[in-house]
Amino acid sequence: MAAAERPDTAPAGGPVAVTAVPVRHWGRYVAAVLAVGALVALVVAFARGRINWGAVPAYFFDDRILEGVGQTLLLTVLSMAIGTAGGITLAVMRLSRNPVTASIAWFYIWFFRGTPVLVQLMVWFNLGLVFQYVRLGPLYSGEWAGFMTPFLTALLGLGLNEAAYMAEICRAGLLAVDEGQTEAAMALGMRHGRTLRRIVIPQAMRVIVPPTGNEVITMLKTTSLVAAVQYYELLRYAQDIGQLSGAPVEMLFLAAAWYLILTSVLSVGQYYLERHYARGSSHRLPATPWQKVRANLLVLRPRKAARASARR
Repeated sequence: MAAAERPDTAPAGGPVAVTAVPVRHWGRYVAAVLAVGALVALVVAFARGRINWGAVPAYFFDDRILEGVGQTLLLTVLSMAIGTAGGITLAVMRLSRNPVTASIAWFYIWFFRGTPVLVQLMVWFNLGLVFQYVRLGPLYSGEWAGFMTPFLTALLGLGLNEAAYMAEICRAGLLAVDEGQTEAAMALGMRHGRTLRRIVIPQAMRVIVPPTGNEVITMLKTTSLVAAVQYYELLRYAQDIGQLSGAPVEMLFLAAAWYLILTSVLSVGQYYLERHYARGSSHRLPATPWQKVRANLLVLRPRKAARASARR
């Protein structure tokens, strides 16, 4: 083709504007259709089943259910307090240069992580078969059955077990802090305890907080196991109501709904707590849900304006 016959591929004023064609991800559409179909099939299956769905809202705010929710939250908070305090102590003991202290901490973690928490709860509950009387000096003296109440059994079983897991989380956080900062603090004359409080622990919180939030959520759900030791919390109250009302399955769905609500609230709190301790780090803070919504709205507005101008 001659040069005069060639079509002009570029205007004299500059380069040709390139029209970008978005790539169509057909796999996403197929996956979405399959997911929606599975959800519809699940809803239809439960709708056709012999389930009295009216019993769920009827007992959702029952006094016994609300009492169970309160006991579940109380047990979660107290057990995590015991677990966190014990975990920090065990982590410091594991990092100690004293072999006896480090060995004791290692044995504790090995034992409580290696046995199921339900077994530990049952052992605490049935220790009255081994120890008939308990004497704690001026604090308490009497039969084991009167001392080891269901509440104390649940608190010790959950809290002492959680301490073993929190010990490893705290130890990982402490090891994540550079040793040079500890050495610099020591060179300035700071004692070991003050160095931990002022230098090491604040920086270790960035590593400790995310898994600790997961442990709180896990603890909230693990409290359902204390129904085996006659402690009344959310699941135990729901089971009793189900037996009396003739709707045992419906009350289990009710308990599951309450657990979902509580864990969702805790997840939101964990998210903002992670953002708080992420301040000052090199990476950007993750956007909050409201910031994500605003960003998506700002992206959609230019697209709508571009489409409107293209139609004109």
